[in-house]
Amino acid sequence: MSDAGPSSQALSPLKRALVAIETLQARLDEVERARTEPIAIIGVGCRLPGGADGPDAFWSRLRDGVDLVSEVPADRWDVAAYHDPEQATPGTMSTRDGGFLDRVDQFEPGFFGISLGEAASMDPQQRLLLEVAWEALEHAGQVPARLAGSATDVYVGISTWDYSLLLGGAPIRGLSGTAFSIAANRLSYLFDLRGASMAVDTACSSSLVAVHLACQSLRAGAARVALAGGVNVMLWPETMAAFSQIGMLSPDGRSRTFDASANGYVRGEGAGMIVLKRLSDARADGDRVLAVIRGSAVNQDGHSNGLTAPNGVAQETVIRAALADARTPGHRVDYVEAHGTGTTLGDPIEVRALGATLGPGRDPARPLLLGSVKTNTGHLEAAAGITGLIKVALALHHGEIPPHLHLRELNPHVDWAELPLRVATARTPWPSPAGARTAGVSSFGFGGTNAHIVLGDTPAEPLASVDPVADDRPVRLLTLSARTEDAVRDQARRYADRLAAPPTPTLAAFCHTANARRTHFAHRVAVPVTDLAQARAALTAIASGERPDDVQVGAVATGTRRRLAFIFPGQGGQHRDMGRELYRTEPVFRGVIDRCAELFDAHHPWRLRDVLYPDGGVTYPIDDTEYAQPTLFALQCALAATWRSWGVEPDAVLGHSLGEYAAAWVAGVFSLETGVRLIVERGRLTRTLPPTGMMAACSASAQDVTALLDGYAGQVAVAAINGPEHTVISGEKTAVQAVLERLEEDFVLTRPLRVSYASHSPLLEPILDEFEKGIAGQEYGEPRIPFMSTYQATMLRSGICHDAAYWRRQLREPVRFLDAIRALAAEGFDTFLEMGPKDTLIEMGKRCLPRGTGRWLRSLDPEVGNWETLTASAATLHTDGVEVDWTAFGGGAHAPVDLPTYPFQRRRCWLDPEQLAQYRRPTEDPR
Repeated sequence: MSDAGPSSQALSPLKRALVAIETLQARLDEVERARTEPIAIIGVGCRLPGGADGPDAFWSRLRDGVDLVSEVPADRWDVAAYHDPEQATPGTMSTRDGGFLDRVDQFEPGFFGISLGEAASMDPQQRLLLEVAWEALEHAGQVPARLAGSATDVYVGISTWDYSLLLGGAPIRGLSGTAFSIAANRLSYLFDLRGASMAVDTACSSSLVAVHLACQSLRAGAARVALAGGVNVMLWPETMAAFSQIGMLSPDGRSRTFDASANGYVRGEGAGMIVLKRLSDARADGDRVLAVIRGSAVNQDGHSNGLTAPNGVAQETVIRAALADARTPGHRVDYVEAHGTGTTLGDPIEVRALGATLGPGRDPARPLLLGSVKTNTGHLEAAAGITGLIKVALALHHGEIPPHLHLRELNPHVDWAELPLRVATARTPWPSPAGARTAGVSSFGFGGTNAHIVLGDTPAEPLASVDPVADDRPVRLLTLSARTEDAVRDQARRYADRLAAPPTPTLAAFCHTANARRTHFAHRVAVPVTDLAQARAALTAIASGERPDDVQVGAVATGTRRRLAFIFPGQGGQHRDMGRELYRTEPVFRGVIDRCAELFDAHHPWRLRDVLYPDGGVTYPIDDTEYAQPTLFALQCALAATWRSWGVEPDAVLGHSLGEYAAAWVAGVFSLETGVRLIVERGRLTRTLPPTGMMAACSASAQDVTALLDGYAGQVAVAAINGPEHTVISGEKTAVQAVLERLEEDFVLTRPLRVSYASHSPLLEPILDEFEKGIAGQEYGEPRIPFMSTYQATMLRSGICHDAAYWRRQLREPVRFLDAIRALAAEGFDTFLEMGPKDTLIEMGKRCLPRGTGRWLRSLDPEVGNWETLTASAATLHTDGVEVDWTAFGGGAHAPVDLPTYPFQRRRCWLDPEQLAQYRRPTEDPR
């Protein structure tokens, strides 16, 4: 009897109508949630006056109330030649100051795949945007390559063209270097971003309008990630002179917002970029959220009392619209980052608009706090809005409002006593339950385009998905990389400095951010570390050009990749407790061991885990075939599954004798259940053989050994060819001993092997028919990963199915390991990772190829801790260019840690006067 509910046809018309209404309401609710979902700010990149490069440096200067304005640098223009305190003097400026960047002429073109010549012809604004966009993505923990091809949006506020003026216009050779559109489009092009890409010019409100557009796109579902920001660079003195001539600039070179002595603003330059996602996506991706944008709005003054005059009514309207978009009442706003240019006309209009929109209903004991970053940096024009927004996001993140500068006496044209407002002139704690703090940011363009954004702090974050047992590892792997060796050393120095500064991260979180949330460049370093002190010491040594023990260094050539083979040994290296540390701390490994134990235990009177990991009581002779084969198969499958869960995928697999069963499982030839069934049947039948067999290793070639087997047909055979001078024979004990005596007479070293039966010998003939019959009913398939058969020494690929007859022959025929390894090498395989308890096949494999050929790596070593061995091999794989899933390798997603961004190796990229003259020459008409 079905328990399903009645179909819609069985309902009455009225009930069907109610169901339809409920369905439509649910869809409307979903649309409304998407339309109003907060937008998470997950990363910030900035380069601002006074050396405020990056959010940490900017915050420290804001927190400490640092004035970042200085005199015009000598490399911009001759300030003495242009300065005149008399505002009316044509062609001069009444100020000597501004908010300037250092080294605006420098850039690392090669990092972005740009030639030196093209970089020199690019507007520095474009170059700054490239750098701060990269840094914003790194700060957000977003690897740019993972965004390639995605519908990621780019919105850039930009409104000055000083470099074009410096070039004497925009000649054909300079169009892509100076066009506003390219400022955004170049980011999309270089990062291969396929979403909207546009430059926004609304003058001073450009970058805040850019953020508004990004939020709209994200809420509409057009993009999943967006970059939004702005840029401004001052290179052309005549631009400064023009602003001075119309009375916009402060003669004393300071923006005194809200002060009675406010007499204009001081210009500033810089760039800022933020990375945005919908809050739900940021949460799902495990991103750190600095703050959220709850709502935004943009409007226009329209026909007001002057094209460039501020309009109080329009300012009130845009603030109310942003509050409505944020579903936030005005009296709940704690702080507003004002446009605050510091003019006698603009400041009173803005303060009255804030009082009218955010004052009603406010608790008099909780006045609205005001401030303006322009008192620190100057007015960054197209980048002013993003600078103010970054300031507020950082203040929300740190729970503190930084001081507003240069306020001595409040502007008398504002009735401060009647308005519930106060200027935050000192560092002000901003405590509040998470998700309750609210702030606004205003930015008004001098052409009348106004923008306001409502921000809030971060709601409570869910815990990162870290396995508590996996987090208890004795060693971690820390990676760092760069495009050049010098940059690697600089990055190591930056990381070491980060570990010396608060807050102190956990080792696991520090390594996870460096490994999983950073781009891995060609020049790589991998450092196994046990604690933060060791990590800092190793990084300091690397920064000094040293190479500590256990540190792996490599350079991955462009367009090349290692070809990796998983190699599975046969019986012989097993021991109790092999992989025990891994079983305790690695869930994937433990899961495969437990599943194998469940399957094997159904066939044996003993428990697999008791054999592998005895805890007192009975101990089993693990070297006996009855126990060795099941435990080795389980261990090999678990190791391979673990490596694959870490993103390390083999290009081929190879198994030696028993090891071929685990190799076949990895290749997809059969299921784990079938593999266990084959091992059980093999073990059951071989235990029926009489104990008269023997195997021995001989330090001689297969050809030489075979020549001694005449007369022993049906008694002794070559069981394995493990190297040019490494052959194993197997058969009747007396016959094997006779062959060994002949070999020893020729001074050939021999060594009897400890085995329960004579594998790969004529002695197996009596059980082969029953073995094939017993496994005939199992399911076999084609290899999904190329499978190097060691009895055929041939690569088996898709289209070639295994069957019971294959495993019959595999049990009887000799293991041609030498030929198989050489065949792999001939196909270009150069990296061999052993899936076993020790380095059995590594030592044999090295002898099969010319000295120094191949990279040979182990998974376990009985003399060393499991994690120490695995981490060392992972370090080598990484520095050789093999891809690793670092989140999986680290045991899950840890909370992101603030790490230093890439150390650009900048050089001067500037057109000298002679080159500028050439730029100004008209291109000769070839006709």
